[in-house]
Amino acid sequence: MKTLLKSSVAACLLFTLIWSCQKVPLTGRNQFVGLVSNDQMIQMSFAEYKGFMDTSKVVPANNNDAAMIARVGGRIKTAVENYLIQNNYSEVINGYQWEFKLVQSKEVNAWCMPGGKVCFYTGILPICKDEAGVAVVMGHEIAHAIASHGRERMSQAMAAQGITAIGAAGAGIYTGNQQVMDLVGQVLGVGATVGYVLPNSRKQESEADKLGLIFMAMAGYDPSNAVAFWQRMAEAGKNSQKPPKLLSTHPADEDRIADLKKQLPQAQKYYTSYASKR
Repeated sequence: MKTLLKSSVAACLLFTLIWSCQKVPLTGRNQFVGLVSNDQMIQMSFAEYKGFMDTSKVVPANNNDAAMIARVGGRIKTAVENYLIQNNYSEVINGYQWEFKLVQSKEVNAWCMPGGKVCFYTGILPICKDEAGVAVVMGHEIAHAIASHGRERMSQAMAAQGITAIGAAGAGIYTGNQQVMDLVGQVLGVGATVGYVLPNSRKQESEADKLGLIFMAMAGYDPSNAVAFWQRMAEAGKNSQKPPKLLSTHPADEDRIADLKKQLPQAQKYYTSYASKR
């Protein structure tokens, strides 16, 4: 009887694991995401994003740098959405409400939350150097959202704490559960009030590097610019006591740059395809 019960539990767990997995577009990697829905993740990110923007110094949209962020973001957004729709991945962007903001901050950072909420800090612009550099970062950060990395981290964290569901969808879906509220802050937290933020894994960061090259190429930005950008970023990390957040979970700089060089031929195909249509 006990053996039968154990087998039933194991079968149930296996079914749940399979049901809770999906594939990342382009890379095909299986990921565990099923403990939180895409709709729930987007609603939580919208709330976090609004809270951050309400307490930050947002650079006006008519500022040249802010306009550049919006321009690059718009190009990559359009290219990525077209690709996803044409390849039957349109559900990935269901509920997206894209925004591209520049915030005054010395921090060398940028991010894209689930649902398409993008933020660049002015501190990263000298390392970006130009529009192509911005496209490198934009492609990388949008890749995190398209690959559902936040949802993946949330599901993993929930599983680790024994939380099997957040609750019904709707505004304030997680406000009644302190455990869930803490996890939301750890996964999506971007402001100074967040004490600890769960970082992307190295696997996710490498995946975002690969997808980021392809996404910028789809939008007509030469992906070879990525190597020079990440070399500048690595140098910035050496010259500061606290390395930029974008470097927080990556392998050695030389390994990362070597990987980018290996991935360039595939990305260049998308760039060549874009150029041929011009």
